[in-house]
Amino acid sequence: MAILETPSGLPPKAVSALRRLRLSSVPEAISFLLLLVCSVLKRTTDFNAVPVMGAIHGVLFILYVIFWADAWNRIKWPFGRAALYFVLSVLPTGGFFADRMLRKEEDAGVIAMRARKEQDGVAAS
Repeated sequence: MAILETPSGLPPKAVSALRRLRLSSVPEAISFLLLLVCSVLKRTTDFNAVPVMGAIHGVLFILYVIFWADAWNRIKWPFGRAALYFVLSVLPTGGFFADRMLRKEEDAGVIAMRARKEQDGVAAS
């Protein structure tokens, strides 16, 4: 299965898990970049926001990992794809790439779910 292929007919809870993971990836990436900026500022100036930004980033990262595990469990990704999404979470700009890939998967899952509902409606008629 290619990285961007989505199993047809994702159940609604799987689509929700995918959406939660996607929506947490960008704030996590932004907080990581801000933490890096705060680290540089701490070393070069008297400004020290690392404790606050570190705590914010830590909470967002933990949420991302929880949502990642939930999505992996519900969607049944192959190990390689699940590992890719995890590795993207530890790279400074990886969350932006994860968001783009997850959006494509989410759109494909929603389209497949709508098509299945339409087929069920046509079959019932």
